[in-house]
Amino acid sequence: MKTIDDIVKLGDPRLYQICEQVLKEELHLVKDWVKDMHEAMEDIRKVYGFGRGIAAPQLGIMKRLFYLNLDRPYIIINPFLKNQSKEMFELWDDCMSFPNLLVKVKRHQSLTLEYLDENWEKQSWDVNGAISELVQHEYDHLDGVLCTMRAIDDKSFRWKG
Repeated sequence: MKTIDDIVKLGDPRLYQICEQVLKEELHLVKDWVKDMHEAMEDIRKVYGFGRGIAAPQLGIMKRLFYLNLDRPYIIINPFLKNQSKEMFELWDDCMSFPNLLVKVKRHQSLTLEYLDENWEKQSWDVNGAISELVQHEYDHLDGVLCTMRAIDDKSFRWKG
């Protein structure tokens, strides 16, 4: 069972690496990876009270995969972002890899997420607002980008508590 202790923490070099595509022949591994991500996210929710999504590299799985648990589970394989709006919004972002830190960032108000689902079928999802922000946050993890690297300025950090 995966827990908070299994989540890769800020400073670990894996968080700054670009992840590799999930290959079709690896699809049988995705179910176990998602189970691990779900368990770790549930543990974060219990301890810290937040968590809507987690990216595979946050558990040291260096693949282009993330998992969202919103109104239902979403398994996002090899995502691609397009149609990012020019309109941006600011928010205090949090991350499971540094759960006590908030970072003020700017994100696109809306975008289209294209990805493969757990059945290797192509999907397209138009998202906006909070879901757009979440998708951008998780997608950034796949490119080795943390919200700390997107801070608006040097005063855009706040300790939770």
